[in-house]
Formats: sequence, structure tokens, C-alpha cells
Amino acid sequence: MSKPQNPIQMAVIGAAHGIKGELRVKSFTGDPLAIADYSPLFDAAGRAYHIVDIRLQKEVAVVRFREVKDRNAAEALTGTALFVDRDMLPAELDDEEFYHADLMGLAAVDLDGAPIGKVIAVQNFGGGDILEIAREGRTTVLVPFTKAAVPEVDMTARQVRVDPVAAGLIDTGEKEEDENEPSTAVARRPRGPKTAGGNR
Repeated sequence: MSKPQNPIQMAVIGAAHGIKGELRVKSFTGDPLAIADYSPLFDAAGRAYHIVDIRLQKEVAVVRFREVKDRNAAEALTGTALFVDRDMLPAELDDEEFYHADLMGLAAVDLDGAPIGKVIAVQNFGGGDILEIAREGRTTVLVPFTKAAVPEVDMTARQVRVDPVAAGLIDTGEKEEDENEPSTAVARRPRGPKTAGGNR
């Protein structure tokens, strides 16, 4: 298989694991082990990585790539993003499922349609997806990608509608919920196709 013509990021390589060239890999599929279904994966330069062994360790995939022979080679790959071609992914998604790549570049507007900025990245630090929105002439803001904070995603209009209060962009003076307390009022949006074992 050749370098992806329309690359979609599926994973990022983390730290080396052990002395035999294994790597911790953060997969963007719903089931971390499902990343093996997309092998080979490619880096930004088009180099292929074939998965020959994979196992789960604390929700992170530990992967052995055919091309990585020892720990030194593994350590050199830390932080490498891995891609597949868009054609390998299901074309149709369920409602409220979106590919991260499709969200980036969307205009962000408030509930009245006034511009807020543009989505420049989708982050996940372990607590759910977060939209990183660049505001013109101002710092970026992070908005939780929940139904409450982002009630509408309009791919046709190429925009997301953001509730500034629910997104934390406006200080209402009310006491904020403890971030460690689970919220039953907000359901997280799925991130990708269940059929692909994916959450991307």
C-alpha cells in the first residue's frame, strides 16, 4: 500500500515499552486494539509501519511494528503521528459521530450566529473530546465537545454552534461544578464509527 493521498490521523506513538522495540500507542479508535485493523499505518513522510503484535495495557495499546527492531529505534519514534487513507474508513457515520479531520476548519458561532472563531484542533486529555477554537486577534479557547456546549454541528454550513455559557466562555457568576464530579446532564458525543471499532 502506498502513502495515503487523503490522510486521516489514527494514532500517535508514545514512549518506548521494554527493550524489544515495543511502543505505547495512543489509538483514536473506540477499541484501542482496533488500530490493528488499519495496518499498515503511515507517518507524515509516508513511511509504513506494519503491526505484528498488539496488546492492551491500561487502555493504551502496546504495539510491536515490523519496522522497529529495538528500543533505540522505538525511542526515536516518540510523538510520531500515524495515518491511514480516508478511503479505509467507513463513509457513513451514525448521528452525532464525526471524524476529527472533518471538524477542523469549521467556523464556530454562538447561539445567535455571531462568530467566535475557527476550530483548529480536536484535543483529548483523557476526559473527552475538546474543540480548540482560535479567535481572531485573541488567544485560543478550549470547548468541551458535548451536546450542551456544542448543540449543533452543521457540516453543510461548515460550522459548529457553541453555547457560550455551557462552554465556559462566559462567566455567569454561578459556582462551577466540581470537575471531578460526574455530570449526568451532559452526554459525550461519540467520536467515530462503531462499525470500525472506531471512535474517530
